[in-house]
Amino acid sequence: MSQHLIIFAAVAYLILLFAVAYLVEHTSGRFSRLTGSSLVYTLSLAVYCSSWTFNGGVGRASQSGLDFLPIYLGPTLAFCLGPIIIRRMLKISHANRITSIADLIGARFGKSGGLAALVTVIAVVGLIPYIALQLKSISSGFAVLSAPNGAADVTATPVLTDGALWAAIVLTVFAMLFGSRSIHPREHHPGMVVAVALESILKLVSLTLIGLFIGYGLFNGFGDLFSRATAAPEIRSMFAHSPSRYGYNWIVMTFLAMLSVFCLPRQFQIMVVENVDERHLNRVLWLFPLYLLAINIFVLPIALAGRMMLPTVSDPDNLVLALPLASGYPIVALIAFLGGLSAAASMVVVETTALSLMVCNDVVMPALLRIKALGLEQKADLTSLLLWVRRLVMIGVMGLGYLYMRHDSAQFALVSIGLMSFVAVAQFAPSIIGGLFWRGATKAGAFAGVSVGFLIWVYTLLLPSFVRSGAFVTGFVAHGPFGVALLKPYALLGLQGLDPVTHSTFWSLAANIVCFVGVSVVGRQGPVERAHAAMFVEAVHPGHAAQIWRRTALVPDLMSLASRFLGREKAASAYAEWAATRGLDAQTLVQADTETVLFYERLLAGVIGAASARVLVDAVVEEESLGVDEVMRILDETSRVIEANRQLEEKSRALEAATAELKEANNRLQLLDRLKDDFVATVNHELRTPLSSIRAFSEILRDHPDLTLSERHE
Repeated sequence: MSQHLIIFAAVAYLILLFAVAYLVEHTSGRFSRLTGSSLVYTLSLAVYCSSWTFNGGVGRASQSGLDFLPIYLGPTLAFCLGPIIIRRMLKISHANRITSIADLIGARFGKSGGLAALVTVIAVVGLIPYIALQLKSISSGFAVLSAPNGAADVTATPVLTDGALWAAIVLTVFAMLFGSRSIHPREHHPGMVVAVALESILKLVSLTLIGLFIGYGLFNGFGDLFSRATAAPEIRSMFAHSPSRYGYNWIVMTFLAMLSVFCLPRQFQIMVVENVDERHLNRVLWLFPLYLLAINIFVLPIALAGRMMLPTVSDPDNLVLALPLASGYPIVALIAFLGGLSAAASMVVVETTALSLMVCNDVVMPALLRIKALGLEQKADLTSLLLWVRRLVMIGVMGLGYLYMRHDSAQFALVSIGLMSFVAVAQFAPSIIGGLFWRGATKAGAFAGVSVGFLIWVYTLLLPSFVRSGAFVTGFVAHGPFGVALLKPYALLGLQGLDPVTHSTFWSLAANIVCFVGVSVVGRQGPVERAHAAMFVEAVHPGHAAQIWRRTALVPDLMSLASRFLGREKAASAYAEWAATRGLDAQTLVQADTETVLFYERLLAGVIGAASARVLVDAVVEEESLGVDEVMRILDETSRVIEANRQLEEKSRALEAATAELKEANNRLQLLDRLKDDFVATVNHELRTPLSSIRAFSEILRDHPDLTLSERHE
């Protein structure tokens, strides 16, 4: 197929997506029902299904049978078994204007800027392979589609003619257009959400069309396809049961996929930051697993067809494209390419948007604000600086992804690269889940757990991947550093018999949890940590936890601070809206109380992160610690409010139960009433029939007195 046609179709499709996003954001009133739809929200969550799903899943299934399923069982279990975690993340993040995974963890542990920065660095390093996966998928797909007879040479090519480089450039531009065109206090991107939802529809439709084409275009239905597949010994062997294939390996992959729902920055961006109504979660709990089922229905048939028709294909990840091409249907292959492009583009745009936000808010801006020579505290408007920092971060992240793809990813299948990133972000899970439900979790424990887990991941997965690419000597993996067998990355401390992903997951998460719990148990929390622990674990309003300090400032000073990062118009509009909800006059209020200071801090947190917002606000406020008696009074009052809320919930549940019992009793009474009516009607009928007969005979005897005795007896 002509390269020009492929490029034209791809660019036209991406321009269409941007046009949709632009229209949604610039005519928000017209599309308000669309952006506030639970269906659009659910479809946008399908950003989880990247090119790993579209191409890598088929490649995995063609080599390992049902081994692709755990990656989708995990999210299904997360939404079925873990809605309490998701609801708490939503509630706390909305109340505190939390806009990233790093912000969530940092805010839980006393708004720790250092911890948020550590999480950000781990996220970037861990997700570089995942971004490389998307670039590899696009590049190899383009090569297969444009090569004669679909036989692509995907070996190293000159940089300037490398399709992956141009894909990275185009996707970076679109990521900037989607995610860094303006500053929003809540970091909402409704246009991006609608565009991602549209891409999710195309992914599903495209893969479904390919499946139907293979089932009915290349075979006489799916029955014919499966009967031929079961007749092939090499295919039957893929489904043979073994503990390593369908035992602990499945459990670990399912577990990693389940944690990814809570830990992937792009999932947090869509699920939490872009959420406009917490009630949408009620529909997502069953609709998103249904989408995962739908998009995977044809993965196995496509894989089996590829295994039978193209047994010697060089890269199984390209079977979705290679099958239509080998059968003489290039248009079908082009549709498959656009579906894969959708899967990769949506992931890259949302992931780079989330990572740029994290790096800007938790690494770059805190560092810049500490450099006095820059004089940033004197600048009246820093919005353009924020936007350019985010754009440069997007370029840097995409560049690192391309370099990794160019020098390291050629040795791995798409699924293997994705699993490596899953293990990396899984290191956030103990701090997130423990921080949400365990009041005793400390900042030091989170630091220790995340750091140790990440270092073990680097040692057991990341460094060995460089060995396979030739960056390190092979003896490091085969014999351990300096020949120490107990330190072999794939058999740490003598643990053998596990695949690299399972091995790394076991050691990194085990060490992470032990350090997190152990250091938290032996350590102590400061007053700020205790306040935020109560706020997160009890899920109370941040105002209750913040009342332990009396904080006052001048409203003009706070407004000036917010205007520097948001712009005067947006800052004034947000303050006026908040003041109206409290019944205050925004024009005349001069002295800000604790609640007002807290509002401005949360407003800034949505733009520059919780840790940086706290530092900036502290520079213009006067803070006075309260006395012990007053602190105890506030804590007692908060405890009473929490207890009252619990009692109210219990009474509500009791009332609902009593109402249900009354309804049941009423139904029984209605049933008895109907039975009574039926009985009376029956008795009435049975009584009236003989009486009517007696009356009729009596009238005959009366009217005919001359009847004989025998006639009377008749």
